[in-house]
Amino acid sequence: MPERPISVDPDEVLSPGTAAPTPEFTAVEESDFISQPAKVMRLGAMVKSLLDEARSAPLDEQGRRRLKEIHETTLHELSGSLSTDLADELQRMVPSFRAEVPSDSELRLAQAQLVGWLEGLFHGIQASLFAQQAAAAQMEVARDRSLGAAPERPGTYL
Repeated sequence: MPERPISVDPDEVLSPGTAAPTPEFTAVEESDFISQPAKVMRLGAMVKSLLDEARSAPLDEQGRRRLKEIHETTLHELSGSLSTDLADELQRMVPSFRAEVPSDSELRLAQAQLVGWLEGLFHGIQASLFAQQAAAAQMEVARDRSLGAAPERPGTYL
């Protein structure tokens, strides 16, 4: 039977003497899934660089058209690497352009929105990993206690 990925809700971190959660309660939800994290990170770095570039110099019509194409391609690529819930959220938070050739300010705002959304996604991933590590450490302590192992204490006690 293949292992199921485990995700721990930070609100469900174990306290001493608490039984470990069962996999049914900690299975990764569809909304938490990123199929290609490295791709999302690369796209995030590219979008941030594009935002910096768009801020530094005014763009002519051809440049704005090209940046719009890059922005829309990036949204499409990101959506393909995210769960349905995250892709829907991305679409709501960073909608497509309405104009054929957006203005400089529209492009900058759209890029800043996308960068902000991606930074929030990255912070969420980091928080989730931290919570999983904390829960794993607490589960290890609980396991050691249930097996009767003496807790490790630093230093010498006389």
